[in-house]
Amino acid sequence: MAEENADQKAFWENWADHWVNSQADLDGLMAPVLDRVFSRADLRPGQRVLDIGCGAGTSTQLAAEAVAPGGHVTGADISAPMLAQARKSTAGLTGLAFIAADVADHDFGPPGFDRVISRFGVMFFADPQAAFCNIARAMKPGARLSMACWSGLERNPWFRVPMIAAKERLGAPPPLHADAPGPLAFRDINRVTSILHSAGFSDIEGQADALMLTPPGDLIHLAGHAARIGPASRTLEYFEADQADVNAIVQQVAGAFEEYMTPDGARVPAEINFFTATAPQR
Repeated sequence: MAEENADQKAFWENWADHWVNSQADLDGLMAPVLDRVFSRADLRPGQRVLDIGCGAGTSTQLAAEAVAPGGHVTGADISAPMLAQARKSTAGLTGLAFIAADVADHDFGPPGFDRVISRFGVMFFADPQAAFCNIARAMKPGARLSMACWSGLERNPWFRVPMIAAKERLGAPPPLHADAPGPLAFRDINRVTSILHSAGFSDIEGQADALMLTPPGDLIHLAGHAARIGPASRTLEYFEADQADVNAIVQQVAGAFEEYMTPDGARVPAEINFFTATAPQR
């Protein structure tokens, strides 16, 4: 792993327990996003697939089902606890495997992947162009990349509301560069398409889709998740928030999210950037 990405590994190790314990809820939240990643990827039986930032393994498992029979999916992540959960939840299944790897510099060997997919797993590279050059080297000529990234904060209340609540309670942590590795680093479609072009990809398309996130549970339940992921988590960590702080932030988020409750559960508006590209011919 590149030394400059070590801070990202530390971050995900610190927050892995929440992701592991909340796997079903977070998968429900992000199901509409994964559906669109898959539809753009055009997964077919027999393909070999790389799943970047696979987390606790749901996307890898579903991709493996899509490419069966005869296909195989490799889930890659830098978080050991999440990979442990992925292996546990898929024990006994075939057509998939998990590796602890920073795909920015991991040696995948000869080009072997027909498809590369990612649901929110590619925004954390210290050097995105170098990372996508490495990803391209792992892909067969003409292979397809399909990935989802968060759009801007102003169009994603799932992030914006908790971040405001955390800052009002605790203060603002030191600012980061707008394009620093993090959930919103790929909010600018033009920037990302330029990165992919510089890495040798072609047929590059980027599109911002408005959709509804579908978090399960009641207001307090979903507010608790929102307060612990995304930009708000950095504020909690920086100020070493105690339980009283977290509870106050969750209550504020729950009040703001009340407008998103429907008879069918929560429907939180979001804007997600979806990208597709073709690996270079060699």
